[in-house]
Amino acid sequence: MSVFSRSSKVVSVHCWVALTQQQYPFFKQVRFISRARKKRKGFLANMARREQPQWAPPEGTATPQLHLFNSLSRRKELFVPQAGRRVLWYSCGPTVYDASHMGHARSYISFDILRRVMTDYFGYDVTYVMNVTDVDDKIIRRARHQHLLAQYAERTGDLKQMADDCSEALKVYAEKAAAERDADKRDMQRRLVDRLTAAIDKVEAAVKQGGDLAEARQLLLSEASDPLAEWLDRRLGHTVTDNSIFADLPRHWEGEFHADMEALNVLPANVVTRVSEYVPEIVDYIQKIIDNGMAYESQGSVYFDVGKFDAAENHHYAKLVPEAYGDSAALQEGEGDLSVSEDRLKEKRSPNDFALWKASKAGEPSWPSPWGAGRPGWHIECSVMASAIVGASMDIHTGGYDLKFPHHDNELAQAEAYFNNDNWVRYFLHSGHLTIAGCKMSKSLKNFVTIKEALKRHSARQLRLVFLMHAWKDTLDYSEQTMDVAKNFEKAVNEFFLYVKSVLRTAPTGVDFFQKWGDRELALNATLSQIRTDVHEALCDNIDTRSCLEALRDLVSACNTYVDESRTAGGVANRQLLADAAQYVTRMLKVFGAIPAGGPAIGFPLEGDTTTDVESLVMPYLTVLGKFRERVRQTAREHQVPAVLQECDRVRDEDLTELGVRLEDRDGEVVLKLVGREALLKEREEKARQEQLKRLEKERRRLEQMRVEAEREAQRRVPPHQMFRNDTDKYSQWDDKGMPTHDKEGKEVSKGQLKKLLKLYQAQEKKYNEFLASQNAKES
Repeated sequence: MSVFSRSSKVVSVHCWVALTQQQYPFFKQVRFISRARKKRKGFLANMARREQPQWAPPEGTATPQLHLFNSLSRRKELFVPQAGRRVLWYSCGPTVYDASHMGHARSYISFDILRRVMTDYFGYDVTYVMNVTDVDDKIIRRARHQHLLAQYAERTGDLKQMADDCSEALKVYAEKAAAERDADKRDMQRRLVDRLTAAIDKVEAAVKQGGDLAEARQLLLSEASDPLAEWLDRRLGHTVTDNSIFADLPRHWEGEFHADMEALNVLPANVVTRVSEYVPEIVDYIQKIIDNGMAYESQGSVYFDVGKFDAAENHHYAKLVPEAYGDSAALQEGEGDLSVSEDRLKEKRSPNDFALWKASKAGEPSWPSPWGAGRPGWHIECSVMASAIVGASMDIHTGGYDLKFPHHDNELAQAEAYFNNDNWVRYFLHSGHLTIAGCKMSKSLKNFVTIKEALKRHSARQLRLVFLMHAWKDTLDYSEQTMDVAKNFEKAVNEFFLYVKSVLRTAPTGVDFFQKWGDRELALNATLSQIRTDVHEALCDNIDTRSCLEALRDLVSACNTYVDESRTAGGVANRQLLADAAQYVTRMLKVFGAIPAGGPAIGFPLEGDTTTDVESLVMPYLTVLGKFRERVRQTAREHQVPAVLQECDRVRDEDLTELGVRLEDRDGEVVLKLVGREALLKEREEKARQEQLKRLEKERRRLEQMRVEAEREAQRRVPPHQMFRNDTDKYSQWDDKGMPTHDKEGKEVSKGQLKKLLKLYQAQEKKYNEFLASQNAKES
């Protein structure tokens, strides 16, 4: 029987007390275990009663969503794709009959920026489709003109005959110019008439006087190309029957267009469609519109029935520009020069109807159709090619502002008549016009700058920065002033990049790289965070790249200020923080296409260099050279050895410049920047030019000071009684002191005027006496 049982008769109370008093070890252990069990039961009971506190989300602001200015509503609309993240996008491409110009760049760079932002920033899955119009009235006319001119130049050897033909062509062209209603076109045509008249006179003089006939011939063909081509076309255009003539011209200029886009770093479209490849689809498309009762055949042509379409319950004509409904001038321009005639107008049921299929005339390319040999109308081409890829409804359609009416309105009508829907395009985005130094740009006015010409003067990055600095839907003026703004931005950002890379190259590795943050670092980091927010909000607000670039420029300025303040305080700028800021600016410029996607993590790639590791390869060697030069400079300063200092400067200003390296001397710091040889040579030339201007200005001021002093000295030498006697254009009589008494008309000088003259007299008297005193002092 256990001694621990209180009910035991064997163990008495005395024994229990004795055992307790003796502190029997085993008994003490049992009591401890008993108390622990009680505590554990209480702890478990308390745990069963406790609950996890409820979590509350932070009170933050909602993230803004992308809004785009939709021409269909003429306001900013929340962008909602029809199929999740997938975006179907069609863009009106070029009509390829001549060189691409800055007006094309305005649209295609702008849309490239929008596309990059939507894919690389917002993460949409974009399918980008672009057409190439290679069948068009402009192409047909230009191809015939070039063919006929080439034939004429080859067959006509008599310079006198050529001058006579140009005179006949000039008469016709002058009549056309006189009848032109557009003032700008009329002025351009008149200037051309004047130039050609002068050229004909020179040719006739050369024929009579035996001058350089080859040079005269070339001048005549150059100045007369437009009037002579039109004159030949009227007489012989119908004889051009070889379809290859109409295919070779657009093929050549399409190749030039793609080369220009590549030079501008414009991403290629996912799909490129050509009209010449879609003629069978166009014929089938037109037939279905006829079957749906929205088009009709007339004299081998097919016309869209605008009135019937607009009267239908679920259709609306001229969605984009309803106020242009019935604008005959715009409608005729949309039909094309070769398609506007009295006969064509009679074929229509209404002046508002437009051609889907044009019966071909002599001298035009043609394809077979149920309605006879013909060719597609301009508007139907885009409807068919876009529908073939994106189907019955697309998310985005883009094009130039001038295409709104009638082209895009007609596109919408045709496609919605075909699909019998009312939502073929969800968002219509139109890029703004481009002007040249404030003037309208137009091929017809011969007032345009080709992309190749622009790239000879400015880099593709600078051109893109100009577009980024303006809203994509507003008018942009291309001028030296706007380019200067873009270049200044590029220079400021590039200098920031180069400095940060220099700091990172010379930074210690390992644990010593990381630095403690203070108030300045916290402030700069807060600025960086705010800039990120501002940029996001700007992109959500109709992809406002102008505000984005302003924010990035503010970030660069804040970083530069932070570096200066850190240096002034005797500290070192935080390397990682500067790297974060530089990487963010680089990333956003990559998103905008101003830096290639495969470019360096920080900064612009070297001009003309396609690799990304040149800098990391050569800079360690240049850094060693820079540090060695700095130690030599310090030693030369301490021991006053000017020849060594001059040699150090030669390494910096000549040797390293030839290698494309800029070395900046700063107290206690060697800053090396791999800029590129051409850029540095331009900098050196500009610096020399500025220094020369300063020298010239200093010399001008010196000469001006000498002139002023000479005039003062000459003025001091004039005796006071002589100072007014030379003013015969003002006065006619003087007293014995030389003071004027009568003006040039014989009237007495008033007392008030005489008082003023007396003050001048006394002042001159004082100057003259000072002069006499100085002369006496010299003689003595």
